[in-house]
Amino acid sequence: MLSIVKFRGIFVAGQANFPPSLIPYAAFRICHFDTEGRQNVWSKHLNSSPTRLQSRVGIFWDLDNKPPKSLPPYEAATKLKAAASHFGVVKHMVAYANRHTFSHVPQNVREQRKERKLLNHLENKGVIKPTEPYLCRVCGRKFYTNEKLINHFNQIHEREHIKRLNTIESAKGNRRVKLVAKFSMKMEKYKKAARSILTPKVGYGLADEIKHAGFWVRTVLDKPQAADIALKGHIVDMMDNKQVECVVLVSDDCDFVDVLKEAKLRCLKTVVVGDTNDGALKRTADAAFSWEELLMGKAKKEAVSVVEKWKDRDILKRLEWAYNPEVEKKKYSPDDMVTEANLDEDISDTCDEVDGAYSYKEDSNAWWELDTDDDFINKQPGK
Repeated sequence: MLSIVKFRGIFVAGQANFPPSLIPYAAFRICHFDTEGRQNVWSKHLNSSPTRLQSRVGIFWDLDNKPPKSLPPYEAATKLKAAASHFGVVKHMVAYANRHTFSHVPQNVREQRKERKLLNHLENKGVIKPTEPYLCRVCGRKFYTNEKLINHFNQIHEREHIKRLNTIESAKGNRRVKLVAKFSMKMEKYKKAARSILTPKVGYGLADEIKHAGFWVRTVLDKPQAADIALKGHIVDMMDNKQVECVVLVSDDCDFVDVLKEAKLRCLKTVVVGDTNDGALKRTADAAFSWEELLMGKAKKEAVSVVEKWKDRDILKRLEWAYNPEVEKKKYSPDDMVTEANLDEDISDTCDEVDGAYSYKEDSNAWWELDTDDDFINKQPGK
């Protein structure tokens, strides 16, 4: 008895040393009794985690139909990701476009480049002077003209970046992995500085900016509807493999209506981001927002109510009756019907035998005539 008390004291003391979040795990691993109670604690602890309750979100961006216009590409991509994160955990971010979309330069970007070129010319002439010197974000040197900063960046930092890339490409195996880890900080610092200093050679850096925001960018052939077909196939593959539970589509193209309907038939959540006020996509989807609403934070406010509606809908679907043909076949199978019929026949035969035994009597009166006392005495044995 004393040993049992000591063991109990040691177990309680060991359980008290665990943090509160680890007590269910420790109790489940140590105790081998009361399995039902421990499993209930285990399941409640896992189901209470917020990340387990959130659905997996996939962002599918049709850049041919909906390129970022009012915002720079990187800022637009980060805003889109932040808005989609209110509907669940963002797991996949995909953008499709043809080569013309990535090489095209919008009109507002052209005007900005013309203004920058004019300012550079006036700075070189000495007509205007900047209020603050231009700072190199890689080495920290200061310059009083923008062109000197660009020349410095091209002559020193761009050459160093090319040397690093060549060194990594020439290495193999474990040495290449070590070089990538060694140069990762410098390469990331170079990329951030180059976005604001260097002018992209092709387009205005749409693909690179969106890639930097975390999107997987795919270039398709210069054919009509090539990006739509590729994006549809990607969405269907994601649904077939059950990798997403919420589809966020950035487009105004009505060709994606069938994909959204298919997603809703598979009980997936659908959200559309576009500028068309009363389009077919927005009428089909569960929730819809425009770029302005997304930037103003309206999507963040409405996401709470939308997610609550989705939760209520899921609960109602769980409570609905579902027809399972296998269960119904087992319940009403022909074999069971035969056995039931046989039981009915056996019961009827038994009843007939009992009725026959009681109905067959010698010198019995009719059923409506009652036996007298004398008749009952005469029927007794020995009389």
